Amino acid sequence: MIRTLETMSGTAKQVLLAKPRGYCAGVDRAVEAVEQALDKYGAPVYVRKEIVHNKHVVETLRDRGAIFVEEASEVPEGAHVVFSAHGVSPAVREEAKGRQLQTIDATCPLVTKVHHEAKRFAREDYDILLVGHAGHEEVEGTAGEAPEHIQLVESAADVDKVTVRDPDKVIWLSQTTLSVDETMETVRALRERFPKLQDPPSDDICYATQNRQVAVKTMAPRCDLVLVVGSRNSSNSVRLVEVALGAGAGASYLIDYAKEIDASWLEGVGTIGVTSGASVPEVLVRGVVEHLAERGFGSVEEVDTAEETLVFSLPRELRPARAAAR
Repeated sequence: MIRTLETMSGTAKQVLLAKPRGYCAGVDRAVEAVEQALDKYGAPVYVRKEIVHNKHVVETLRDRGAIFVEEASEVPEGAHVVFSAHGVSPAVREEAKGRQLQTIDATCPLVTKVHHEAKRFAREDYDILLVGHAGHEEVEGTAGEAPEHIQLVESAADVDKVTVRDPDKVIWLSQTTLSVDETMETVRALRERFPKLQDPPSDDICYATQNRQVAVKTMAPRCDLVLVVGSRNSSNSVRLVEVALGAGAGASYLIDYAKEIDASWLEGVGTIGVTSGASVPEVLVRGVVEHLAERGFGSVEEVDTAEETLVFSLPRELRPARAAAR
């Protein structure tokens, strides 16, 4: 931690750096899966959708020989294809099998947990209300596990449109990368309509999403500005901007790189909070901190709200033979 404060016009200029930030265990596993697949099989290795929602990560892997496609139908028969961290539906798996693709499943285990919940409650003939964003790959994958039983609910405003067969057999699940507060607002609205709405067996919003939001909530009231490093198609990164503003930050912006920082944002600003979404490599955060230091924000204080130690093993196709046999 740098403790020397620089001043300009009588205003102390400092950076509050959120911790935890950046890569979660699921993203780390997914990115490493593509890297290991390239090492093991050689280029090209195909990846369905973006492996994670981060421009820098995708471009870096593309430079190494990964080919990103929208659908399995675009992959040559028999080739290696990695399924992204967001998961896929059974229909995608069947399509890949039909094309004899060598699949490597990099789905985050926490997303897989939600898939298992969807299948379980569909077997028990529940109506499942999935809180999430239409078009997001994770939502498409989860909904695909039980399409006859799942309805998507994007926000509290959608609750009046929901219909169920039996109000005594209704459960909600959620996309893992949502805002905790916004999700619970939707759930409260659902419960007003369906008092016997059941909660999922365990929290669906992932630990990393929650931890990053808590860190931002903690530092935001002290910040004139919060910069969130992350890509615009990253749900959890976009949510961090919303959380920062809701928690009292004077302003907040989403950026991929330090070069995107507008000089006008820094005018009259004393304290800047910096964080990053769960799919963002630390090198990009360091670039932002260095950029700010060059503009007088040389004092950096880390706001530490949680310790993350979770690690996920690689997909079984990429594990050493002995480990895979266990």
